[in-house]
Amino acid sequence: MVLASISGSRRSGRSATLAALALFASACATAAPGTDLAAPSAPSAAAAPSAAPTASPVAPPSASPDASAAPSASAPSASTAAAAAAAAPAASSRSADEAALWNDPLFRRRFTESYLGDGSVEPRVTSLEREQLQKVFDLMAKEKSGEALALLEKLRGPAATAVYDFMAGNLRAGQEELDAAAAAYESAVEKHPNFRNAWKNLGKLRWRQERYADAQRCFTRELELGGGDAFTYGLLGVAYSNAEHHLAAESAFRQAMVLDPVTLDWQTGLARSFLKQRRYADAASLYDALLAKHPERADLWSLQALAWIGLQQPLRAAENYEIVGRLGGATPDTLYSLGDIYLNEGLHDLATDAYVEALDRSPTGSVARTLRALKFLTGRGAFAEARRLVVSIELVRAGNLAADERTELLRLRARLAAAEGAIDEEVRVLEELVAADPLDGGSMLQLGENRKRTGDLDRAVLWFERAANLPDFEAEAKLQHARLLASQQRYAEALPLLRRAQTLKPRDAVQEFLERIERAQQARG
Repeated sequence: MVLASISGSRRSGRSATLAALALFASACATAAPGTDLAAPSAPSAAAAPSAAPTASPVAPPSASPDASAAPSASAPSASTAAAAAAAAPAASSRSADEAALWNDPLFRRRFTESYLGDGSVEPRVTSLEREQLQKVFDLMAKEKSGEALALLEKLRGPAATAVYDFMAGNLRAGQEELDAAAAAYESAVEKHPNFRNAWKNLGKLRWRQERYADAQRCFTRELELGGGDAFTYGLLGVAYSNAEHHLAAESAFRQAMVLDPVTLDWQTGLARSFLKQRRYADAASLYDALLAKHPERADLWSLQALAWIGLQQPLRAAENYEIVGRLGGATPDTLYSLGDIYLNEGLHDLATDAYVEALDRSPTGSVARTLRALKFLTGRGAFAEARRLVVSIELVRAGNLAADERTELLRLRARLAAAEGAIDEEVRVLEELVAADPLDGGSMLQLGENRKRTGDLDRAVLWFERAANLPDFEAEAKLQHARLLASQQRYAEALPLLRRAQTLKPRDAVQEFLERIERAQQARG
């Protein structure tokens, strides 16, 4: 794949040397001996940079689309192999042919004496500089790239030709010395601002380093100088996308497709730009065309699901996510998104299936989305599914939960137990919460309510009084305590508690209740 070839390519020894020679040679044009030489052409794609957009799931419970959830732009594809090979010849299979080519006298003469470039975009070299470059080429042909680089470094300098800097950049990029390569390319374009191939290679390098703003600057300069192939436009499109310039990304991907209609990367890049621009119908349509040719691509099904969500067709998105699962491409993110869709559609059993599988596939990740779903299920009265999710969380994560996740799980368990009428479990869980956090006034209030329901009024009062000692819970604790006393017709004791609660937190309902209790107390005389 084109994008993968940038991030994964690494050459050394004979492979790097012969690839550099062959690529340099491909730019040669016949001319009369003795003329000045122009700069070498672009280096091997081994020097090209790489990066890929990152991913994030659909946010529950709305399952609203976000194209940033899209899988990496640099996922390998078979359709890009030919383009990658064209950008960087595979030295392992062609090294013998390349060596023979280099040793051909006619080729060597034309290479060193008849290289004539466009002086407007490539710096000229003098006859003396040409002789020095010949020495560099000879060392490279002998697999002495280290010595070639050392010679270039001696030749480089403020007054030296930019070609030396360019060649040094190519060699250092081939050796994965990216910072040094970038410095060499920067020197080349500083000396010769119209050095198109240096701008191109520097752009690839900055792209690979994920310095997308710098990559944009380099690629646009290359285009201004009359360059630009499908590869440049495609990388520029990814750089624009990462910088959130989605309309510009769309234009770049379209231009890449004009020059190279076969490479899948440019087509998926265009589809992602549609998603980012919320042009969901365009995205869904393009993914339909891509999936007709590549139905095995789970990432394309997943991306199209985002378009269906944006078009308010969640069940079509669910179909896509189910296909992703059958293709073996399900991830915790896609499963959580599937669960969110089913939850919103009221399909609680299917939603729980998806959440449980997501947990199984991510035994160490965050359970925030699962806890949110658990809260939603409990609130909707889907107690059987909620209980199943609780059991799954505790089985999969056991003692692996973060402290805040453990606390939230206990709170939800207490709420579920109360809804199911499991009084003893509710008390046990709430007491565990209070033991872990003596300032947990919410759990104290719930314990007081629990004891009130079961008729253990003395214990209920103790919990209300304990909660009232916490400033954040005093108003509610005194109100609940007053309600309990009023239910026993102990109005005189309830009134000061109600007045204090109303002073701390004025509410119309509490004021009405207070006035009723006052009238009841007055009626008693």
